[in-house]
Amino acid sequence: MSNNIIEIFTDGSSLGNPGPGGYGVLMKYGEKQKQLSAGYKLTTNNRMELMAVIQALKMLNDIAKGKEIIIYSDSKYVIHAVEKKWVFSWVKKNFKNKANADLWRVFLNEYSKYNIKFHWVKGHSGHTENEICDKLAKKSAEGNGLKIDHGYESAKNNQLKTLF
Repeated sequence: MSNNIIEIFTDGSSLGNPGPGGYGVLMKYGEKQKQLSAGYKLTTNNRMELMAVIQALKMLNDIAKGKEIIIYSDSKYVIHAVEKKWVFSWVKKNFKNKANADLWRVFLNEYSKYNIKFHWVKGHSGHTENEICDKLAKKSAEGNGLKIDHGYESAKNNQLKTLF
C-alpha cells in the first residue's frame, strides 16, 4: 500500500433498532494498523455506521493532510449521503426533519479537513476487513460499560416532548 493512502474500514451494529449498539474500525497506513471500537446502551444502526466513520476521522492528524483517505463501508446510508451530496443539501436546510443531525454536523467538520473517497463493500460477504469491523461492532454492543449516546437520547426525548 502506498504511503500516500490511508485506508479506513468501518462498520456499525445495533442489537435491535434501536437497541444496544457499537461500531468497529480498522485503519491501515503502510504497515501500520489500528483498531477502534465502542459500545452504546441505546442507539440505532445508522448512528453507529456514521459514528464509526467519525471516530476514525478523529483519529487522523496532520500527517493525514494531503494524503488520500479511502473509507470502506457497507452502509449505503453513509456513502450515499456523501457521494450523492444529500448531506450538503441537508446543511442548507439546517437538517430540518433529518435524523442524526448531531452526528452529521460532526462528520462534516472532520470531512472538510481531508481528501476522502468512499467505497461501498457488501456486508457479510467475506470481505476480510469488513468482517473484522463487524465483529468489533457486535462485541462492543454486547459488552459491559456501554456509553450513553447522548445525541440519540436527546432526540428521543425531544420527540416525546412534542407528543405531549
